[in-house]
Amino acid sequence: MYPSIESSVSDILTAAWAITDGRVVPKTEDIVMKNGGKLVDATYLYADLAGSSLMANSLKKEATAKIIRAYINTASRILRNFSGEIRSFDGDRVMAIFMGSDKETNAVRAALAINWAVYKVLRPQIKSNWSDGEDFCSISHGIGIDTGEALIVRGGVRDNNDLISIGKAPNKAAKLSEIRDSYQLTITPAVFEAMSNDVAYMDDGSSLWHKSYARNDSGVQETLFRSQATWGV
Repeated sequence: MYPSIESSVSDILTAAWAITDGRVVPKTEDIVMKNGGKLVDATYLYADLAGSSLMANSLKKEATAKIIRAYINTASRILRNFSGEIRSFDGDRVMAIFMGSDKETNAVRAALAINWAVYKVLRPQIKSNWSDGEDFCSISHGIGIDTGEALIVRGGVRDNNDLISIGKAPNKAAKLSEIRDSYQLTITPAVFEAMSNDVAYMDDGSSLWHKSYARNDSGVQETLFRSQATWGV
C-alpha cells in the first residue's frame, strides 16, 4: 500500500553517517537531510508553561492563547538576549541551545530572567488586563537545563522536517522542565559546576540553589540543583 516506505526506511538505516563537529548551533539548512549530523558540546534549556491544559478547560480559548503566546514570546526574547539559539517550539514549551565557553552561565542567566518575567511581568499584567484576572493570574512554569555532547540531525521528509537533538543533555533538560513544585528552575550538577559564581551565589555568599535528590526513570538516585531565584532584565 505504501511502497515508498520500505525503501525510505532501508535508505535511512543503511546510509553511512556524515557527521562533523559543530562549532556553532546549526540551522536546519546546515545539516544534510539524508545522513548529515553535527556533533556539538552544548547546553540545552527547556522552558515549559505549567497548567495550560487546565487553563484551556477553564478559560476562553482566546484568553488561553494570549497567555501561552505571552509566555513563549517573553521566554524567546530572553533566550535570544542571552545568546540562546531557539530550535524548537512544542505547544507551551520552547527549547534553546547555548554554545561557547559561557554556555552554562548564559543558560542559567536566561532561566533566572524568565522566572523574573513570569512573576514580575506576566502575572501582574494578566491580573490587570482581565476583570477576573485575580482568579487565574498565578501561572507557573518549569525550566530544565543540562549540558553535554549531543548529535543534531534532521528528521521528517522533504519540505516537512526539523532538527532533532539526540543525547543525554537535551533529554534530561526536557524531563527537568516538567517538574512541578515550588522550585521553578532545575539544573544538573554538570551545569552547576560549570557556571560562574554570579549565577550560583548571592552577594552575601549564600547559594541561589538548593541541592536535592531524586530518582530518575531508571530508579537511580541523582543529585539536582533547584532554585526559585529571579534575575531582572
